[in-house]
Order: sequence, then C-alpha cells, then structure tokens
Amino acid sequence: MSYHVPRGGLPPQTALTTDRARFTEAYAVIPARTLSDITVSFLPGWANTRLWVLARPLSGFAETFSQYVVEVSAGGGSGRPEYDPRAEGVLFVVDGSLTLTVGGGSQVLEPGSYAYLPPGTAWTIANQAEATATFHWIRKAYQRVDGLDVPPAFVTREQDVTPADTPGTDGAWSTTRFVDIADLRHDMHVNIVTFRPGASIPFPETHVMEHGLYVLEGKAVYLLNEDWVEVEAGDFMWLRAFCPQACYAGGPGPFRYLLYKDVNRHVAL
Repeated sequence: MSYHVPRGGLPPQTALTTDRARFTEAYAVIPARTLSDITVSFLPGWANTRLWVLARPLSGFAETFSQYVVEVSAGGGSGRPEYDPRAEGVLFVVDGSLTLTVGGGSQVLEPGSYAYLPPGTAWTIANQAEATATFHWIRKAYQRVDGLDVPPAFVTREQDVTPADTPGTDGAWSTTRFVDIADLRHDMHVNIVTFRPGASIPFPETHVMEHGLYVLEGKAVYLLNEDWVEVEAGDFMWLRAFCPQACYAGGPGPFRYLLYKDVNRHVAL
C-alpha cells in the first residue's frame, strides 16, 4: 500500500503562484503543496504535534465533519485528544507508528491502521518511536437514534480488509469498507476507494451524502460540479451534498483516496 505523507516546508520564492486551488459553493480543492509550514495549526493538550485542518463546519463549506492531517513528532501525543463528548472519530495512519490506548488496552498503529472511536470514549495516543508519525483524524457529531446502540471502538488495518469490487467493473473500481454497510449504528463511513489506471466513475454521481476525499496515491481527472479538475496524491477535495462528481483514473499506477460520507440518518427538517 502507498500513502501520501505531507512533509511541510515552504515553496521556494521561484515557484509560480498559479495553482489548482479552488473554493466554490459546491466544492473545494486544496492541493498538496498547500500543506506547508505556514498553514499548520496546533491544539491544546497535544505535545510535539502540528496539524493541517482540511475541513471544518463552516457556512458554505463542510457541514457534517472536520478532517485533520496530524503530524506527531517523537515523544508527542495527547492524554486527552478529544474534548467534545458528542464527537466520534476515525484515525487512519499513513506514516510512522503510534500507540493508541482505548478501553484499557493499547495497540500500535502503523501505516494502514484504522481506528473507530465512539463519542464519549476515553483514549490517548502517543508516538513512542523516533520517527515522525502522521495520521488522518476525521470527526463528526454522532447522531443518536432510539433503539440503536452506539457502535463500539475497534481497530483494524487496510491490509486485513478485502476490497469490494463495484459490480460490472471486473475489479477496476473497488472500495475497502471498514464498517458493514448494513450496520445502521454507524452514521458515517470512512472508506478507501481504488481505481485501476483508466477506470472511471462513468456517470456524474449526484447524491445527498457530503464528501471529503484525500488522495492517497496516483492521479486522476475529477468532475466537480461543472468543472474537470486534475488531482494527485496529497490533494484534498470537499464536495457538498448533491455536487455532481465523476472521475477518470490517469495511471500509471492506481488512483486511491480516503473517502468520508455521512450515512444512515433521517434528514433534519
């Protein structure tokens, strides 16, 4: 598995300002080079840690989730990472190793590791190695439903989950699902979508789910509303509900992205 890892830094003074960055009422594109030293943020209660905020609830932007790319240096981490008792979270590690403690037990997370953390869960995370570790942290206010239990915390790995092929594509388009789609306890899915070179979404998907897409590997031409935009590893896309989307994978290797979507709940009126 290959996962893009932002390294910060700054573009040289000789770099062109022209870029693929977009911010519209229907979608946004944050190119990989935007994740530089001057766009980092810091959080209270975290040591030796910096992060890039890719999405946050905001008028005219993401409505249902936030997404960070978090970089934890040696000896860093937090004894109280989440302060909001409503927030559920998904951690997806792309570099280094981290020790996650939850439910009285500890597990080492390495590239490809995926952790689901229900709302109100006490957990800690620490980088006990010498190398920097990087992970995605997706947060959402959990929507409780009478008669449905809150799903438990769990840890798995992409390497241990068999991708599901999209029907009729002969494996050219597949999805690695970390949560059973029939499990209505979950109100968000964070999956990995993979396209072989030349594969496509052959129609403009237009649906109620909001999306966050972080390109882990490869490149493609992506339809966002009315615009075809080139994207590559390290780019982030936000798509509001009902924004038309499609893509062509460009090759020479696979095109893969980490996908957030909100699911399984009534529309608030």
